[in-house]
Amino acid sequence: MRERPAAATRRGVREDGPRFGFTITKKIGNAVTRNRIRRRLKAAFAAETKAKSLGACDYVIVARHAALDRPFELLLRDVDKAIVALHAVKVARADKKGSA
Repeated sequence: MRERPAAATRRGVREDGPRFGFTITKKIGNAVTRNRIRRRLKAAFAAETKAKSLGACDYVIVARHAALDRPFELLLRDVDKAIVALHAVKVARADKKGSA
């Protein structure tokens, strides 16, 4: 997770919400398999981030083969846990900087 500067724009369009990038290596499978995993992860992140205020951050998701066969409900829970964990680390790091 990386925060973008407030004035970050792309092609003149201001983007205030989060952006997601998906990395899926060829070790996972052929193009059809990789695209299915990417589509499932995109749908899961879109569903989980609708109600959350994540700010202007960039997220890079490294996909694993298990995302292909995982039931969608469990995939949604995994995404939610990952987002909560990332933001908990961010808060802990901010507290640590201020105490030194």
